[in-house]
Amino acid sequence: MLLQTRGRLTAHRLAGELEVSERTIYRDIEALSTAGVPVFAERGPGGGCSLLESYRTNLTGLTTPEVQALFMLSIPAPLAQLGVSQELKAALLKLSAALPAAQRQKEEWSRQRIYLDSTWWFQEEEAVPFLPVIQQALWSNHLLAMKYRLAFGAEVERVIAPLGLIAKTNVWYLAAQRDDLLRVYRVSHVLDARPLEEVFERPPDFDLVEFWKVWAAHYKDRPEFTVTARIAPHLAPELPRYFGEGIHPALDEASPPDEQGWLTLRLPFESFEAARDRILGLGRAVEVLAPEALRLSVIDFAQQIVAFYTN
Repeated sequence: MLLQTRGRLTAHRLAGELEVSERTIYRDIEALSTAGVPVFAERGPGGGCSLLESYRTNLTGLTTPEVQALFMLSIPAPLAQLGVSQELKAALLKLSAALPAAQRQKEEWSRQRIYLDSTWWFQEEEAVPFLPVIQQALWSNHLLAMKYRLAFGAEVERVIAPLGLIAKTNVWYLAAQRDDLLRVYRVSHVLDARPLEEVFERPPDFDLVEFWKVWAAHYKDRPEFTVTARIAPHLAPELPRYFGEGIHPALDEASPPDEQGWLTLRLPFESFEAARDRILGLGRAVEVLAPEALRLSVIDFAQQIVAFYTN
């Protein structure tokens, strides 16, 4: 099925997909060939395992666990944003119709026991009005001209080669090439986009899944913007909800509560701006102690808000 859907694949790639050794792949290739399946392997540069193009196998032999796993699928919000939710529903319906009656009965059984919700708590869906335009350029390998908002609010214009879209929970990212470098853009920060007439060639060795894994690991390990702050007693138990389970080490290292029950600890943020925005959202439950620049920025924004509402 892998060779039929993806074409020629190396034994190394097949071994990774099927979680077996390359030696097992070569044994299976020999067994399939002996059984009459026109599959063959070529060694050396440019080689790999492949099927004769005319050979096709039908969707048969689904086991009960495979059927149950298939019907656990739900339509995640990102696919709805791409406009393919109805197509996926239709595809699943056709798969269901192709199954024996006894297997189709597992559909409702599975749906009533497992539901996958791909959204985060307390995180609103981001507006991505240019997602269809980006997808169009992506499908057709056309360069994309876009206006993009940077972290500090500045706007820049870029011409990029879109290579892939990634939905992390309900946040879309665009992997693209610019000036021969691979970059990642947040789709909600795209202020304008239009495909150009010029087409581009995708890097032959680019693998979207592997690229995202490496980029995400690097992004996760980037230096944090750390803030020393006093936390009100009623907020302290809620910190894991706001910062995730990774906040527990900071809580363990916090100084003992003062006379008013406030904790002093170090809070991790993505950036100066992210720290200011989130701290302002927590109101008087957080007092910034350091860095001084952040403390002054929070005071300035708070004073602007008070002035606006009292004038």
